[in-house]
Amino acid sequence: MTEDTYKTILKPGKETLYKVKGSKFFGYAFPVETEEDVNKAIEQLKKKHHKARHFCYAWQLGKHYEHYRANDDGEPSNSAGMPIYGQLQAFNLTNVLVVSVRYFGGTKLGVGGLISAYKTSAQLAIEASEIKVKRITQVFYVNCEYDMMDVAIRLANDLKAEIIHQNLELDCNFTIEVRLDDYARVFENFKTTYGLNVREKRDKK
Repeated sequence: MTEDTYKTILKPGKETLYKVKGSKFFGYAFPVETEEDVNKAIEQLKKKHHKARHFCYAWQLGKHYEHYRANDDGEPSNSAGMPIYGQLQAFNLTNVLVVSVRYFGGTKLGVGGLISAYKTSAQLAIEASEIKVKRITQVFYVNCEYDMMDVAIRLANDLKAEIIHQNLELDCNFTIEVRLDDYARVFENFKTTYGLNVREKRDKK
C-alpha cells in the first residue's frame, strides 16, 4: 500500500452466518460513500430481518480513513461495534460498512463471548467480499488555443496523466487526472509550459 491508494469493496459481499450457543449472527459488508448510504443499508437489513434483536455495525469512510463509527445497538458497551470496527482496521478497509445481525438463541454469551462472536461475524463478512485497491487521484484543468492542443495531449501522455474530459468547441479545455503522489510534479510541468492556462480544482466547502 502506498500513500495514494486505499482498500475497499466495490459491491456488497455475500451474506454469512455464524452460530454460537443458539445465537445466529448474519454478517454483511457494503460499499458506502456517505452516512446516508450507511442508513439505507441498515434499513434494508431491518426489513429483511424484522425479527432480529440487534443490528450492530461499524463503518469507515474517506480515502484517507478519516471517519468511522461503531454501534453496539443494545449490546453491552464495546462488545459489538468496536470488535466489528477492529476487523475493518485489520483488513485496512475504508468506504465500507460491516453489519452483524443477531438473533438471540436463549443463552447469554457474556461480554467476552459477544466480542468474539461479533469479531468472527465481521471477519467472515469481509472475507466473503471482494477487496480492491483503489488509487487516490486529483484533477486540474487546462485551457489553450487549438495550436497548443497537441502539446497538451503529448505532455499528458509523457507524464502518464489521464485526460478524463475534453471540450474542443471555442478553444481547448481538458480535465487532467493524476495520481496524488505525482500531482505536484505534473501540475508544475503543465503550469510552466508556455501557452497552457492551468488551474487547480477547488473543493466545495
